[in-house]
Amino acid sequence: MRQITAQDLEYLSVGAAILGAGGGGDPFIGKLMAQRAIEEQGPVTLLDPDDLEDDALVLPSAMMGAPTVTLEKIPEGLEIVRAFRAEEHHLGMKVTATSPIECGGINSQIPFLLAAHARIPVVDGDGMGRAFPELQMETFHVYGLSGSPAVVADELGSIVTLETPNNHHLEWLARGVTIRMGGQSLLVDYPMSGADFKRTAVHRTISMGIKIGEAVTNAHANGQHPIDAICASTQDTIYGRGVVLFRGKIADVERRTREGFAFGRATLQGMGESQGSEMAIEFQNENLVAIKDGQVIASVPDIICLLDNEMATAITNERVRYGQRVVVVAIPTPEIMRTEAALEVWGPKAFGYDIPFTPLEKHFAEYYRRYGVLPDKEKYLQG
Repeated sequence: MRQITAQDLEYLSVGAAILGAGGGGDPFIGKLMAQRAIEEQGPVTLLDPDDLEDDALVLPSAMMGAPTVTLEKIPEGLEIVRAFRAEEHHLGMKVTATSPIECGGINSQIPFLLAAHARIPVVDGDGMGRAFPELQMETFHVYGLSGSPAVVADELGSIVTLETPNNHHLEWLARGVTIRMGGQSLLVDYPMSGADFKRTAVHRTISMGIKIGEAVTNAHANGQHPIDAICASTQDTIYGRGVVLFRGKIADVERRTREGFAFGRATLQGMGESQGSEMAIEFQNENLVAIKDGQVIASVPDIICLLDNEMATAITNERVRYGQRVVVVAIPTPEIMRTEAALEVWGPKAFGYDIPFTPLEKHFAEYYRRYGVLPDKEKYLQG
Protein backbone atom coordinates (compact mmCIF):
# COMPACT_ATOMS: atom_id res chain seq x y z
CA MET A 1 0.00 0.00 0.00
CA ARG A 2 1.34 3.43 -0.93
CA GLN A 3 0.12 6.95 -1.51
CA ILE A 4 0.40 8.03 -5.13
CA THR A 5 1.92 11.45 -5.71
CA ALA A 6 1.95 13.75 -8.71
CA GLN A 7 5.55 12.63 -9.34
CA ASP A 8 4.46 8.99 -9.34
CA LEU A 9 1.95 9.85 -12.08
CA GLU A 10 4.74 11.55 -14.05
CA TYR A 11 6.79 8.36 -13.89
CA LEU A 12 3.73 6.26 -14.66
CA SER A 13 2.94 8.28 -17.77
CA VAL A 14 6.42 7.46 -19.12
CA GLY A 15 6.30 3.78 -18.15
CA ALA A 16 2.72 3.23 -19.27
CA ALA A 17 3.42 4.69 -22.69
CA ILE A 18 6.08 1.99 -23.08
CA LEU A 19 3.78 -0.76 -21.79
CA GLY A 20 1.14 0.53 -24.20
CA ALA A 21 3.03 -1.09 -27.11
CA GLY A 22 2.44 1.92 -29.32
CA GLY A 23 -1.24 2.20 -28.43
CA GLY A 24 -3.48 2.75 -25.47
CA GLY A 25 -3.56 6.50 -26.11
CA ASP A 26 -0.95 9.05 -25.06
CA PRO A 27 -0.89 9.07 -21.21
CA PHE A 28 -0.10 12.81 -21.14
CA ILE A 29 -3.72 13.96 -21.18
CA GLY A 30 -4.78 11.33 -18.66
CA LYS A 31 -1.87 12.28 -16.40
CA LEU A 32 -2.94 15.93 -16.34
CA MET A 33 -6.52 15.00 -15.47
CA ALA A 34 -5.42 12.58 -12.74
CA GLN A 35 -2.94 15.04 -11.23
CA ARG A 36 -5.56 17.76 -11.13
CA ALA A 37 -8.06 15.40 -9.48
CA ILE A 38 -5.53 14.45 -6.79
CA GLU A 39 -4.66 18.12 -6.25
CA GLU A 40 -8.34 19.00 -5.79
CA GLN A 41 -9.64 15.88 -4.02
CA GLY A 42 -6.64 14.55 -2.11
CA PRO A 43 -4.20 11.63 -2.44
CA VAL A 44 -5.05 8.20 -3.84
CA THR A 45 -3.91 4.90 -2.34
CA LEU A 46 -2.38 2.20 -4.56
CA LEU A 47 -3.46 -1.09 -2.99
CA ASP A 48 -1.42 -4.26 -3.42
CA PRO A 49 -3.57 -7.19 -4.61
CA ASP A 50 -2.56 -9.21 -1.55
CA ASP A 51 -4.15 -6.53 0.65
CA LEU A 52 -7.48 -6.68 -1.19
CA GLU A 53 -10.30 -8.35 0.76
CA ASP A 54 -11.87 -11.34 -1.00
CA ASP A 55 -15.37 -9.88 -0.64
CA ALA A 56 -14.38 -6.44 -1.97
CA LEU A 57 -16.15 -5.11 -5.07
CA VAL A 58 -13.67 -4.00 -7.72
CA LEU A 59 -14.80 -1.99 -10.76
CA PRO A 60 -12.15 -1.42 -13.47
CA SER A 61 -12.28 1.87 -15.37
CA ALA A 62 -10.93 3.05 -18.72
CA MET A 63 -11.20 5.18 -21.81
CA MET A 64 -12.38 3.51 -25.02
CA GLY A 65 -11.84 4.47 -28.67
CA ALA A 66 -9.21 5.16 -31.28
CA PRO A 67 -6.13 6.82 -29.70
CA THR A 68 -5.92 9.28 -32.60
CA VAL A 69 -9.25 10.81 -31.51
CA THR A 70 -7.90 11.86 -28.11
CA LEU A 71 -5.48 14.29 -29.74
CA GLU A 72 -8.40 16.36 -31.04
CA LYS A 73 -11.23 15.51 -28.61
CA ILE A 74 -10.02 16.21 -25.09
CA PRO A 75 -12.16 14.50 -22.40
CA GLU A 76 -14.06 16.66 -19.94
CA GLY A 77 -12.72 14.56 -17.05
CA LEU A 78 -15.90 13.70 -15.16
CA GLU A 79 -17.34 11.22 -17.67
CA ILE A 80 -15.77 8.34 -15.77
CA VAL A 81 -17.30 9.51 -12.48
CA ARG A 82 -20.78 9.55 -14.03
CA ALA A 83 -20.24 6.06 -15.44
CA PHE A 84 -19.05 4.85 -12.02
CA ARG A 85 -22.06 6.27 -10.15
CA ALA A 86 -24.45 4.80 -12.74
CA GLU A 87 -22.84 1.36 -12.30
CA GLU A 88 -23.09 1.56 -8.51
CA HIS A 89 -26.77 2.50 -8.84
CA HIS A 90 -27.38 -0.36 -11.27
CA LEU A 91 -25.62 -2.91 -9.05
CA GLY A 92 -27.17 -1.57 -5.86
CA MET A 93 -23.78 -1.91 -4.15
CA LYS A 94 -20.91 0.32 -3.12
CA VAL A 95 -17.67 -0.24 -5.02
CA THR A 96 -14.59 -0.84 -2.85
CA ALA A 97 -11.83 -0.11 -5.37
CA THR A 98 -11.09 0.49 -9.02
CA SER A 99 -8.25 -0.73 -11.22
CA PRO A 100 -7.00 -0.24 -14.75
CA ILE A 101 -8.50 -2.40 -17.48
CA GLU A 102 -5.08 -2.05 -19.11
CA CYS A 103 -1.82 -0.78 -17.65
CA GLY A 104 -0.57 0.69 -20.94
CA GLY A 105 -1.21 4.17 -22.27
CA ILE A 106 -3.82 6.60 -21.01
CA ASN A 107 -5.76 3.86 -19.22
CA SER A 108 -3.05 3.60 -16.59
CA GLN A 109 -4.13 7.07 -15.46
CA ILE A 110 -7.94 7.00 -15.71
CA PRO A 111 -8.42 4.92 -12.51
CA PHE A 112 -6.55 7.58 -10.50
CA LEU A 113 -8.85 10.25 -11.89
CA LEU A 114 -11.87 8.20 -10.79
CA ALA A 115 -10.35 7.14 -7.46
CA ALA A 116 -9.64 10.73 -6.42
CA HIS A 117 -13.25 11.79 -7.05
CA ALA A 118 -14.82 8.61 -5.65
CA ARG A 119 -12.37 8.43 -2.71
CA ILE A 120 -11.51 4.78 -3.25
CA PRO A 121 -8.13 3.06 -3.78
CA VAL A 122 -6.67 1.76 -7.04
CA VAL A 123 -5.61 -1.89 -7.02
CA ASP A 124 -2.11 -2.54 -8.36
CA GLY A 125 -2.94 -4.80 -11.29
CA ASP A 126 -4.92 -4.89 -14.53
CA GLY A 127 -6.58 -7.15 -17.06
CA MET A 128 -4.20 -6.86 -20.00
CA GLY A 129 -0.66 -6.50 -18.71
CA ARG A 130 -0.09 -4.00 -21.55
CA ALA A 131 -2.63 -2.42 -23.95
CA PHE A 132 -4.95 -4.27 -26.33
CA PRO A 133 -7.65 -2.85 -28.62
CA GLU A 134 -10.77 -4.80 -27.54
CA LEU A 135 -12.71 -5.28 -24.31
CA GLN A 136 -12.67 -9.08 -24.37
CA MET A 137 -8.87 -9.02 -24.67
CA GLU A 138 -8.47 -9.15 -20.91
CA THR A 139 -7.35 -11.77 -18.45
CA PHE A 140 -10.68 -11.06 -16.72
CA HIS A 141 -12.40 -12.51 -19.80
CA VAL A 142 -9.83 -15.25 -20.41
CA TYR A 143 -10.34 -16.65 -16.91
CA GLY A 144 -14.12 -16.61 -16.87
CA LEU A 145 -15.45 -13.24 -15.70
CA SER A 146 -18.30 -11.31 -17.29
CA GLY A 147 -17.79 -7.72 -18.43
CA SER A 148 -21.47 -6.93 -17.85
CA PRO A 149 -23.03 -4.82 -16.64
CA ALA A 150 -20.91 -2.08 -18.19
CA VAL A 151 -21.53 1.63 -18.41
CA VAL A 152 -20.31 3.92 -21.21
CA ALA A 153 -20.38 7.73 -20.84
CA ASP A 154 -19.43 10.78 -22.89
CA GLU A 155 -18.62 14.45 -22.26
CA LEU A 156 -22.17 15.58 -23.13
CA GLY A 157 -23.73 13.66 -20.24
CA SER A 158 -24.92 10.61 -22.16
CA ILE A 159 -24.80 7.38 -20.13
CA VAL A 160 -25.45 3.95 -21.65
CA THR A 161 -25.71 0.78 -19.55
CA LEU A 162 -24.98 -2.47 -21.36
CA GLU A 163 -26.04 -5.99 -20.35
CA THR A 164 -24.80 -8.53 -22.89
CA PRO A 165 -24.80 -12.34 -23.20
CA ASN A 166 -21.02 -12.50 -23.59
CA ASN A 167 -17.93 -10.30 -23.64
CA HIS A 168 -17.54 -10.33 -27.42
CA HIS A 169 -21.01 -8.85 -27.71
CA LEU A 170 -20.10 -6.29 -25.06
CA GLU A 171 -17.12 -5.18 -27.16
CA TRP A 172 -19.29 -4.94 -30.30
CA LEU A 173 -22.02 -2.87 -28.65
CA ALA A 174 -19.70 -0.66 -26.59
CA ARG A 175 -17.61 0.03 -29.70
CA GLY A 176 -20.73 1.07 -31.60
CA VAL A 177 -21.83 3.37 -28.78
CA THR A 178 -18.32 4.83 -28.59
CA ILE A 179 -18.32 5.58 -32.32
CA ARG A 180 -21.67 7.39 -31.91
CA MET A 181 -20.13 9.34 -29.03
CA GLY A 182 -17.52 10.74 -31.38
CA GLY A 183 -14.97 7.91 -31.35
CA GLN A 184 -14.14 8.20 -27.65
CA SER A 185 -15.88 7.33 -24.41
CA LEU A 186 -15.19 6.52 -20.76
CA LEU A 187 -16.40 3.22 -19.33
CA VAL A 188 -16.52 0.88 -16.37
CA ASP A 189 -16.94 -2.87 -16.78
CA TYR A 190 -16.04 -6.30 -15.36
CA PRO A 191 -17.40 -5.74 -11.82
CA MET A 192 -15.78 -8.46 -9.71
CA SER A 193 -14.96 -9.62 -6.22
CA GLY A 194 -11.56 -9.12 -4.67
CA ALA A 195 -11.01 -12.88 -4.82
CA ASP A 196 -11.70 -12.89 -8.57
CA PHE A 197 -9.41 -9.93 -9.12
CA LYS A 198 -6.55 -11.70 -7.37
CA ARG A 199 -7.21 -14.85 -9.42
CA THR A 200 -7.53 -13.25 -12.87
CA ALA A 201 -5.52 -9.99 -12.91
CA VAL A 202 -1.93 -9.38 -13.93
CA HIS A 203 -0.46 -8.27 -10.61
CA ARG A 204 1.56 -5.13 -9.75
CA THR A 205 1.61 -3.63 -13.22
CA ILE A 206 1.04 -0.06 -12.05
CA SER A 207 4.03 -0.15 -9.71
CA MET A 208 6.04 -1.67 -12.56
CA GLY A 209 4.98 1.17 -14.87
CA ILE A 210 6.18 3.65 -12.24
CA LYS A 211 9.46 1.76 -11.94
CA ILE A 212 10.03 1.84 -15.71
CA GLY A 213 9.26 5.57 -15.90
CA GLU A 214 11.58 6.35 -13.00
CA ALA A 215 14.37 4.32 -14.63
CA VAL A 216 14.01 6.19 -17.92
CA THR A 217 13.69 9.63 -16.33
CA ASN A 218 16.75 9.21 -14.08
CA ALA A 219 18.90 7.10 -16.40
CA HIS A 220 21.40 9.80 -17.40
CA ALA A 221 21.81 10.92 -13.79
CA ASN A 222 22.55 7.30 -12.89
CA GLY A 223 25.13 6.91 -15.64
CA GLN A 224 22.94 4.73 -17.87
CA HIS A 225 21.57 5.08 -21.36
CA PRO A 226 17.75 5.21 -21.06
CA ILE A 227 17.33 2.26 -23.44
CA ASP A 228 19.53 0.10 -21.19
CA ALA A 229 17.61 1.35 -18.16
CA ILE A 230 14.29 0.20 -19.67
CA CYS A 231 15.62 -3.26 -20.46
CA ALA A 232 17.02 -3.64 -16.95
CA SER A 233 13.96 -2.23 -15.14
CA THR A 234 11.75 -5.23 -15.93
CA GLN A 235 14.45 -7.86 -15.26
CA ASP A 236 13.19 -8.94 -11.85
CA THR A 237 9.47 -8.72 -12.56
CA ILE A 238 7.04 -11.40 -13.79
CA TYR A 239 7.71 -10.01 -17.28
CA GLY A 240 11.46 -10.31 -17.74
CA ARG A 241 14.20 -8.22 -19.26
CA GLY A 242 13.52 -6.14 -22.36
CA VAL A 243 15.53 -6.73 -25.53
CA VAL A 244 16.53 -4.36 -28.36
CA LEU A 245 15.13 -5.56 -31.69
CA PHE A 246 16.18 -2.81 -34.10
CA ARG A 247 17.70 0.64 -34.48
CA GLY A 248 16.77 2.87 -37.40
CA LYS A 249 14.58 5.64 -38.76
CA ILE A 250 10.98 5.79 -39.88
CA ALA A 251 10.91 5.48 -43.68
CA ASP A 252 7.15 5.23 -44.19
CA VAL A 253 3.90 5.25 -42.18
CA GLU A 254 0.47 4.05 -43.25
CA ARG A 255 -2.34 4.89 -40.83
CA ARG A 256 -6.14 4.82 -41.06
CA THR A 257 -9.06 4.85 -38.62
CA ARG A 258 -11.71 2.20 -39.28
CA GLU A 259 -14.54 0.85 -37.12
CA GLY A 260 -13.22 2.71 -34.08
CA PHE A 261 -9.63 1.40 -34.40
CA ALA A 262 -6.39 2.90 -35.70
CA PHE A 263 -4.82 0.47 -38.20
CA GLY A 264 -1.43 0.88 -39.83
CA ARG A 265 2.12 -0.12 -40.65
CA ALA A 266 5.42 1.62 -39.94
CA THR A 267 8.46 0.79 -42.08
CA LEU A 268 11.96 1.36 -40.63
CA GLN A 269 15.33 1.53 -42.33
CA GLY A 270 18.22 0.18 -40.26
CA MET A 271 20.95 2.35 -38.77
CA GLY A 272 23.98 1.52 -36.63
CA GLU A 273 24.00 -2.16 -35.73
CA SER A 274 20.85 -2.62 -37.86
CA GLN A 275 22.37 -0.98 -40.96
CA GLY A 276 21.30 -2.77 -44.15
CA SER A 277 18.16 -4.28 -42.60
CA GLU A 278 14.52 -3.24 -42.71
CA MET A 279 11.77 -3.68 -40.17
CA ALA A 280 8.01 -3.40 -40.52
CA ILE A 281 5.74 -2.98 -37.50
CA GLU A 282 2.03 -3.57 -38.03
CA PHE A 283 -0.55 -2.29 -35.57
CA GLN A 284 -4.23 -2.16 -34.63
CA ASN A 285 -4.13 0.60 -32.03
CA GLU A 286 -1.19 -1.38 -30.53
CA ASN A 287 1.85 -2.92 -32.21
CA LEU A 288 1.08 -6.51 -33.20
CA VAL A 289 4.11 -7.91 -35.05
CA ALA A 290 7.70 -6.85 -35.75
CA ILE A 291 9.02 -8.20 -39.06
CA LYS A 292 12.76 -7.93 -39.71
CA ASP A 293 13.95 -8.65 -43.25
CA GLY A 294 10.80 -10.64 -43.90
CA GLN A 295 10.90 -12.70 -40.67
CA VAL A 296 8.61 -12.19 -37.67
CA ILE A 297 10.86 -11.76 -34.62
CA ALA A 298 8.27 -10.55 -32.09
CA SER A 299 4.50 -10.68 -31.83
CA VAL A 300 1.55 -10.22 -29.50
CA PRO A 301 1.14 -10.70 -26.64
CA ASP A 302 4.80 -9.71 -26.08
CA ILE A 303 5.19 -5.92 -25.98
CA ILE A 304 6.73 -4.17 -28.99
CA CYS A 305 7.70 -0.52 -28.35
CA LEU A 306 8.93 2.25 -30.64
CA LEU A 307 11.19 4.50 -28.56
CA ASP A 308 12.95 7.77 -29.22
CA ASN A 309 16.61 7.03 -29.95
CA GLU A 310 17.98 9.52 -27.40
CA MET A 311 15.44 9.85 -24.60
CA ALA A 312 13.86 6.34 -24.83
CA THR A 313 10.38 7.82 -24.44
CA ALA A 314 7.65 5.90 -26.21
CA ILE A 315 6.36 7.05 -29.58
CA THR A 316 2.68 6.13 -29.74
CA ASN A 317 1.33 5.16 -33.14
CA GLU A 318 -0.65 8.35 -33.61
CA ARG A 319 2.64 10.28 -33.25
CA VAL A 320 4.89 8.17 -35.51
CA ARG A 321 6.32 10.41 -38.27
CA TYR A 322 8.63 10.05 -41.24
CA GLY A 323 12.31 10.56 -40.38
CA GLN A 324 12.14 9.87 -36.64
CA ARG A 325 15.22 8.07 -35.24
CA VAL A 326 13.96 5.18 -33.16
CA VAL A 327 14.90 2.06 -31.23
CA VAL A 328 12.51 -0.89 -31.18
CA VAL A 329 12.47 -2.67 -27.82
CA ALA A 330 10.40 -5.73 -26.92
CA ILE A 331 9.40 -6.84 -23.40
CA PRO A 332 8.26 -10.41 -22.63
CA THR A 333 4.88 -10.87 -21.02
CA PRO A 334 4.13 -12.98 -17.92
CA GLU A 335 2.93 -16.56 -18.17
CA ILE A 336 -0.68 -15.69 -17.23
CA MET A 337 -0.82 -13.98 -20.63
CA ARG A 338 0.65 -16.92 -22.56
CA THR A 339 -1.67 -19.80 -21.69
CA GLU A 340 -3.50 -21.57 -24.50
CA ALA A 341 -6.73 -19.84 -23.49
CA ALA A 342 -5.05 -16.43 -23.45
CA LEU A 343 -3.42 -16.88 -26.86
CA GLU A 344 -6.81 -17.71 -28.36
CA VAL A 345 -7.89 -14.21 -27.35
CA TRP A 346 -4.79 -12.15 -28.20
CA GLY A 347 -2.22 -14.32 -29.92
CA PRO A 348 -1.18 -13.53 -33.51
CA LYS A 349 -4.01 -15.62 -34.98
CA ALA A 350 -6.59 -13.57 -33.10
CA PHE A 351 -5.46 -10.59 -35.20
CA GLY A 352 -5.43 -12.48 -38.50
CA TYR A 353 -1.76 -13.57 -38.65
CA ASP A 354 -1.31 -17.21 -39.62
CA ILE A 355 1.77 -17.68 -37.44
CA PRO A 356 2.36 -19.33 -34.06
CA PHE A 357 3.27 -17.25 -31.05
CA THR A 358 6.97 -17.63 -30.29
CA PRO A 359 8.05 -16.06 -26.96
CA LEU A 360 10.90 -13.57 -27.00
CA GLU A 361 12.87 -15.88 -24.73
CA LYS A 362 12.89 -18.47 -27.53
CA HIS A 363 13.70 -15.98 -30.29
CA PHE A 364 16.59 -14.58 -28.24
CA ALA A 365 17.55 -17.59 -26.13
CA GLU A 366 21.24 -16.71 -25.90
CA TYR A 367 20.41 -13.20 -24.65
CA TYR A 368 18.08 -14.58 -21.99
CA ARG A 369 20.52 -17.29 -20.92
CA ARG A 370 23.01 -14.50 -20.29
CA TYR A 371 20.69 -12.38 -18.18
CA GLY A 372 18.47 -15.08 -16.72
CA VAL A 373 14.71 -15.63 -16.51
CA LEU A 374 12.27 -16.58 -13.78
CA PRO A 375 11.86 -20.33 -13.15
CA ASP A 376 8.50 -20.50 -14.96
CA LYS A 377 10.22 -19.28 -18.16
CA GLU A 378 13.25 -21.56 -18.14
CA LYS A 379 11.39 -23.96 -20.45
CA TYR A 380 11.89 -21.48 -23.30
CA LEU A 381 15.68 -21.69 -23.03
CA GLN A 382 15.94 -25.44 -23.43
CA GLY A 383 17.27 -27.00 -26.64
